[in-house]
Amino acid sequence: MIARIVAAIDLKAGDAAVEIGPGQGALTQRLLDAAGRLEVVEIDRDLAALLRHRYADQPRFVLHEADALQVDWRAMAAARGARLRLIGNLPYNISTPLLFRVLQAADAILDMHFMLQREVVDRIVAAPGTAAYGRLTVMLAPRVTAQRLLDVGPGAFRPAPKVASSVVRLAVLDALPDWARAPLYGAVVTAAFGQRRKTLRNSLSRYLSAPQIGALGIDPGARAETLTPVQFGALAQAAAAVLH
Repeated sequence: MIARIVAAIDLKAGDAAVEIGPGQGALTQRLLDAAGRLEVVEIDRDLAALLRHRYADQPRFVLHEADALQVDWRAMAAARGARLRLIGNLPYNISTPLLFRVLQAADAILDMHFMLQREVVDRIVAAPGTAAYGRLTVMLAPRVTAQRLLDVGPGAFRPAPKVASSVVRLAVLDALPDWARAPLYGAVVTAAFGQRRKTLRNSLSRYLSAPQIGALGIDPGARAETLTPVQFGALAQAAAAVLH
């Protein structure tokens, strides 16, 4: 499974590879071999000490004993002179906050390969109209293209967890699409999905009236999970125009 994951990531020599949360280093040596240089971010003091000792004679291994939620990704990319390729097996409790934290520095990131709880990957890659489609899907859509690479069962871990995992590739888009540039995009998406059973006329009533929603070619009686990210962009642009 480790070999399959590393092959799917497809690191090349010279890539600015960064492993987040290497733990005991199950992937670390293979990533280092593939890229020729590897930076790792590890918050656990004991694990950082283990890695520091193990790689003491490898100058192309760079350890940052830090919280990934606090790392300055732009500064790291500037120091490397290239956009970063992030890799990690992320704990469930920080996966979503870390994704959005990293995407604040999207111009410094080339792509991300993360192992996440399978239900989180289901949400990231979901299509409109499906049960997994939601706020996370729509908020990531303007920033990345997402692809599920492979599923990883509990038996691949020791000890085996109670949940299944998946590896996802998130390729960062070069620029924010015009349809997602409205400052209210996040607020409109959050309001629409805040109460999933509500129709748009109710969930977005503080921003737009039913006729205003209808004027965009969107049914005000529809629910959030049926709309594409581009349609959310249109709603956000209209809401911004109304407020001004």
